[in-house]
Parts: sequence; C-alpha cells; structure tokens
Amino acid sequence: MGMSENFNSEYFELSGIRGECIDFGTANPVNYTEAIMTPSECEKIRINGKLFLPESSEPSPAVIMVPGSLGVSENHLTHAETLLSERIAVFVVDPFSNRSVQSTVANQTQYSFAASAFDVLAALHTIREHPQIDPTRISAQGHSRGGAAILTAAIRAFADPIVGPECVFKSIYAVYPWCGHQFITPYVGSTRVRAIVGELDDWLSVQQVQSQIQAINLCGGDASIRIMAGASHSFDKEEFLHELPDASVSPNAPTIYLTPDGSMIDPYSGSVSSVETDRTYFLKAVEAGHGRRGAHIGGTKEQQETFRSDMLAFHKSNF
Repeated sequence: MGMSENFNSEYFELSGIRGECIDFGTANPVNYTEAIMTPSECEKIRINGKLFLPESSEPSPAVIMVPGSLGVSENHLTHAETLLSERIAVFVVDPFSNRSVQSTVANQTQYSFAASAFDVLAALHTIREHPQIDPTRISAQGHSRGGAAILTAAIRAFADPIVGPECVFKSIYAVYPWCGHQFITPYVGSTRVRAIVGELDDWLSVQQVQSQIQAINLCGGDASIRIMAGASHSFDKEEFLHELPDASVSPNAPTIYLTPDGSMIDPYSGSVSSVETDRTYFLKAVEAGHGRRGAHIGGTKEQQETFRSDMLAFHKSNF
C-alpha cells in the first residue's frame, strides 16, 4: 500500500514529520469571469491539506504542492519529502475529497479550472498567515491540472481581485501543465515561472506550454521552460510508461484566450463571452474531432532523477 492511500488519515507523516491538517475556505466559480468579477458571490466550499514543517528556529520557506487529475499521488509525496530534506516546508493540497471527486481523468468538468486556480490562491492566503512560514518565500508546484491551476493563480488579473495585490507567490513550478486556457495579457508581476514538460506528452500540447511561457516573458515576466527529450506525461512517477484508456484528452484543440475579466474568446468567431464555461469548448473540441480516449503516463529512472534535480535547483534558487 502506498503513502497516498493514507494521506487523509489524521496522523500522517512524511520523513518522520507529522502533517498539520489545515482546513480552509475556497470557492467553486463556474468560470473565470465569476471568479474575477464577483469572487465573494461564488459558491463556497472548504477543502484541506497537510502542512509539513522542517525543524527550524526561523520561519521557513514553503512550497504549495497541487496535484493533477489523479489527486494526491505517490510522486507528490515523494517530491514533498525531497523538499523537506532541504528544510523547505510543503503544504500538500487535496482539492478532491471535499468535492466528492475521485479523479478528473475521464471528465475534467466536474469543477472548473477557475476553481482549481481559486484553490491555489486560497491555500496561499491561508499559509502565509502561519507563524512558522515566511510569507515572502512561498512558491507553488503544480502537476498537470495542478500546473494549469498555479499558472492561472500567478496571473495578477486573476489573483488581485481574489486575494489582493500583496498576496504574491515567490515562484511557481508548473509540471507538464495543460495550457489550453491562456490570458491574453499574462502579467505575473514579480513571480518567477518555470515549466517542465515531456516532448512526447499526449495529454496536452507542448506548443501551448511554450506559447504560455513566451507570453509571460513578453509581458515582462521571468519565465523559462524545459522540454524533456523522449519523456511523456507524468514522467516523474515511479511507474513504467503505460496507458490510461479512460483519459479524455484534446491536445490539438485551439487555445481559448481569456480577456482580463476572464471572458472567453471564441477561437472560431472571435466573439467574447462572460457566460461560457470550460464545458462549452471541451464539447466543441470533441465535435470538431479533436477529442479522444486514452493517454500515457510514466517514465524512466533517469527521467525521474533529472526531474528531481531540476525541481530542487529551481526552488533552491528562489529561496
């Protein structure tokens, strides 16, 4: 039995450090516009996570760990242990349990991508008040759907209306992030951004990840990307490459661009709508023939070691 199967137990340890259970408020906006324009009117929900604190007499830097479509998994907890060994606190967020979601692999519309990003900001707002955390040195690491969430959460047009301009990530590390939704002006302020993705990833478009990073740089940001030769999705997992046959993906679908108020720009007509949702364009992608079932996860020992080195180098350079 793996570590992740016991994650929601009251007494859960990583590297001998007991996780502090933290319950915090977030929201379920139906789309980006609702999150940005009326955040206080969004449906409220509480989710939780576990904060692991290294022994220190001073407030610690921290990384918020955000899982992908399979929820909190072994790889996230292994990465948390690696960061803890470097005296970096880790807050592992569980966005699924309180939403009664098991997985979003087969259906990404069980809650919105805007809600995923809202979770990240709520987690930041919560732990920056913790007496053992240095609020000026909080970063986020998100995998897959979690990578999409932290990229959105770093964009000030999204974050400022929800948590205010003073609530800022030191950096974000987006691991094979889906970048099918992109703000037309992705200004991230002082937050440093890095993405890492496998060149053979069949869940998402590597070119969309590249365009997102380039757009952040063009808006004055400090963003970089590493494309792992020969790697697939979830190449950091200690699993041999294999297919998940129920995965619902549309890697070749057009990018949906977002205006500063979160409205979606139709890629076919150019029309702008504040009421459309993720589902609208996921269905259009399927109708256009972009949707399919089946995608791969897993990697090699060498890829896992390369990922660990890249992850550590990035986080340590920011702290």
